[in-house]
Amino acid sequence: MLLNQDLSVRTLVHAAALDWVASPAQGVERRMLFRVGDEKARATSIVRYAPGSHFSRHAHPGGEEFLVLEGTFQDETGEFPAGTYVRNPPLSGHAPFTESGCTIFVKLWQFRKDDRERIVRSAADSEEGDLRAGVIASRVLFDGAGERVMLEEWAAGADIEVNDPQGLELLVLAGELSDGAESLDRWTWLRLPAGEPLRARVGPQGAHVWYKLAPLLHEDVCAFDRGELG
Repeated sequence: MLLNQDLSVRTLVHAAALDWVASPAQGVERRMLFRVGDEKARATSIVRYAPGSHFSRHAHPGGEEFLVLEGTFQDETGEFPAGTYVRNPPLSGHAPFTESGCTIFVKLWQFRKDDRERIVRSAADSEEGDLRAGVIASRVLFDGAGERVMLEEWAAGADIEVNDPQGLELLVLAGELSDGAESLDRWTWLRLPAGEPLRARVGPQGAHVWYKLAPLLHEDVCAFDRGELG
């Protein structure tokens, strides 16, 4: 499968409007945003786990990055409530499950091959980012391996600009904004190529966003050998 594979163009997906697609695991469904490969793929998705569902243990040769959007995600290393950001580096593995149900935003097989640090972080235990016009709160979830990952709250009616020297990927967690071309509401995913900054007008309810400043695919990204469950 090839889905939104052209990284040189602006790409926007209203994920909340997509149908849920069943995965091989009973009770686990996905909304696919970016995909290169079939069941084992380099992918970006929103994944929903029904209460009591699980995936069998599997490896992540190319790494896994996720943000818990709703509920509590679990594996053998612990529990990860909504708002938790996790980076499981290349060569890691786990057996994910949830007792009460959860939804996560997940990126697979997009790590640099030398990025081997495991990160588990919430906004509360993250470094404060720089406040600028229109930004109420800013937290740095990760800064390393050529990436900077942020959680921010943007004020109602604010004009926001985010520079984009390498590539930008954004997910609206709550609220609404417009980039001049389209409105972005909850769970809208936007990807911009390098050199195309984000210029946004925030809606009347404000906005809570996750975004990453990084190459859309690292030059030394882990080799894709179809060994990952997506």
